[in-house]
Amino acid sequence: MNDPAKDHTSYIAHIRAKDNRSQTVSEHLKAVQGGCETYGAKMGIPRLAGLAGWLHDLGKNTTTFKTYIQAAAAHPDNPPRRGSVDHSTAGGRLLYRRYHRHATSPNSQLVAEWVGNCIISHHQGLRDYLDPDLGSPFFQRVALKTDGMEEYDQAEAAFWTEWTPEELDDYFAQARHEVIQIRDTIKRKKLGPIASALLVKYLFSCLIDADRTNTQQFEEDRVESWTRTDHDIQDFFRRSRDTLRQTLQSYEQNPDANHPINQLRREMSRQCEEFASRPSGIYTLSIPTGGGKTLASLRYALQHALAEGKERIIYIVPYTTIIEQNAAEIRSILQDDDYILEHHSNVLDDLDQEDGSDDLVKKRLRSAHDNWDRPLILTTMVQFLNTFYAKGTRNARRLHRLANAVLIFDEVQAVPIYSIALFNAALNFLHVLGHSTALLCTATQPALDLKLQHKLQLSQQAEIVHNLSEVSQQFKRVEIHDLSSSPFSTPELATFMGERMDEVRHILVILNTKAAVRQLFQQLEKESWVHNQAVKLFHLSTNMCAAHRLDVIKEMKDALNTQERVVCVSTQLIEAGVNISFHCVIRSLAGLDSIAQAAGRCNRHGQDPTGTVYIIQATEENLTNLPEIRVGAEITQRVLREVAQESDRFAHDLLSPDVMTTYFEYYYARIAGKLNYPLPQINSSVFDLLNTADPYALYQAYQHKHGSNPPTLSRSAWATVEQYFQAIASPTRAVLVPYNAEAEDILLELNGEAVPENLSDWLRKAQLFAVNLYDRDVHTLGKAGALYPLLHGHALALRHTAYSPQFGVEMADNQPWGPELA
Repeated sequence: MNDPAKDHTSYIAHIRAKDNRSQTVSEHLKAVQGGCETYGAKMGIPRLAGLAGWLHDLGKNTTTFKTYIQAAAAHPDNPPRRGSVDHSTAGGRLLYRRYHRHATSPNSQLVAEWVGNCIISHHQGLRDYLDPDLGSPFFQRVALKTDGMEEYDQAEAAFWTEWTPEELDDYFAQARHEVIQIRDTIKRKKLGPIASALLVKYLFSCLIDADRTNTQQFEEDRVESWTRTDHDIQDFFRRSRDTLRQTLQSYEQNPDANHPINQLRREMSRQCEEFASRPSGIYTLSIPTGGGKTLASLRYALQHALAEGKERIIYIVPYTTIIEQNAAEIRSILQDDDYILEHHSNVLDDLDQEDGSDDLVKKRLRSAHDNWDRPLILTTMVQFLNTFYAKGTRNARRLHRLANAVLIFDEVQAVPIYSIALFNAALNFLHVLGHSTALLCTATQPALDLKLQHKLQLSQQAEIVHNLSEVSQQFKRVEIHDLSSSPFSTPELATFMGERMDEVRHILVILNTKAAVRQLFQQLEKESWVHNQAVKLFHLSTNMCAAHRLDVIKEMKDALNTQERVVCVSTQLIEAGVNISFHCVIRSLAGLDSIAQAAGRCNRHGQDPTGTVYIIQATEENLTNLPEIRVGAEITQRVLREVAQESDRFAHDLLSPDVMTTYFEYYYARIAGKLNYPLPQINSSVFDLLNTADPYALYQAYQHKHGSNPPTLSRSAWATVEQYFQAIASPTRAVLVPYNAEAEDILLELNGEAVPENLSDWLRKAQLFAVNLYDRDVHTLGKAGALYPLLHGHALALRHTAYSPQFGVEMADNQPWGPELA
């Protein structure tokens, strides 16, 4: 009988459900190593990443794990508890014992620490090297853990039956050389210690995606290359560029092609393609609102991707509404759906935390999370920040897709204030180490490179648009009237709107809270002028799913195009990226950037000599839980006073680039203490937990507490960061809603006992019918019996009675209305 410690083929990584075929541990390790090398090469670290793949499941080379996985396959509906078996620690322990414990080179220690953390964490989330209490969970795991490690020697011995120590030593030496080079780059480019922490997260992403992808491919009995071929990607980009050019040329035949605004749009679009020949960098595109930013930035991205050999173009936007419109516009032009992915939100619950079970349903659900493997992605700022800083493995899996890419940040002024330093660090990391290009698009550039402690490293001569001040003047299409000194009650605002409708045919009102929007809409339904003038009323908020909002926006555009009388009441979701134009816009007092974006929905195409924008205050708005909007409104009032007093200084234009820079300088000075994502509960910040700007102070504190030196050179506290980080202020959960027949079909498919074979496709479709709700609202709906589980409890759906065709998600008291969600 074979000795299992000498026969590597006896150890099993996975057992396929449909035919009971086994994948050996060595087969899985080599496959995942190959994937990690492919992903790591984009960052210049193929061996560093490959080392993680090679050793990650070394701990499955045990009799205990083999017995466990065979029992799990034999009883898929009632798998055994994992018990004391631990297959994640062994690879990290091997690295620690062989290369860290007695190492004389700090770079050897860093390889063992960086790769080892990824390995021990690949079913959960990265561990702290030093936590806020000056402990080292990483060191405890790789050096001291005993529970579940009884068969470690057997696992290591089985590894050496397949590979020699010399092979591993040589591979490790290559990984060490990569660390030397990348540390030199971090120092030369002044990226700070946080760049090393982000590199660990990047390695983690390579491992998670390669591991999950190989597991899924084995389960589905298919073999695919780790990436689409360069030829396929470049052919898609070339085909798309040519199609876009043809579309833009066709616009020149339109009757209004010679309108001054359309001529300006064409000129800025041309400048974008010309600028694309410049090397990778961090650039700005400050096209004024209504300037054709989406297609101009796409024109730049396609040409730049071809010139620089980029693998991917990723649009990152603040609101799902912008994804919906941009994706529809891009799809209609490019006509190549297989290469385009919209990723709005995570429909499934987080399945990353180890809970002692490994049943087949959870394995399939875990593998189905979208990994951004398309060449053109549209996603949100929340998802972008989550790939770097959110907990677990679900989000981190996508991070490596951001390397060697063109990143288009649409409406970049909407970066959450708490995350500005983290956003800047991520972009600097992706550009310098990941060889990506970032394009910051907005009419209201937030000056992320100015007067910030951790500023963005913009490239020299970063702005694409020539003579920006002059262009802004040429694009001026509205007059702004400040009426914010005397607040309006809801009835007073409705009366004011009625008076304006005597002068215009349509009005857009944007308020700061869902409660105020709903209250005004219901007031308007009772106004005589609405009925007498046959005004069509529209309501928009993110309590409506994406498909619902798209339908409302389409119906509203049709009404505007046929010259019907229209009033729309919306939260701020409409003020960025929605290509729609009203005669008059009324905007509740907020940040000046928001007001500028709202003004972009007024007289958007210059059809009138001048449109009118009113700034008001709504008495029914409660901004207590909206500090960013409240502070922005206060700074706006300061700027309004200065512009009124010194109009010559600001060229008589509240929306000029100089005024906007002034606004952001005041704003950042006011919130300076919040830009690093402060964590007062532990007297630190998310940025500092990763940046460890004063490692000597930590060194001294550790010595004082323990009487010894810290056991690791690395200091970053990833587990603590992930515990506290939230891209938006309040946690939310996606709930699927029965908006229409297509939504009901999806809910039916996901509600069965069996998990659909093409689960990833169903989840992508489901995003259009998801609403992100606060946890408190999910709890309230659950108590009212308005929710039911899908996919064995890992997703939630709303019952028909709780979804309104007018307002979207309804609560029992009709009051789920908080701040707008990204």
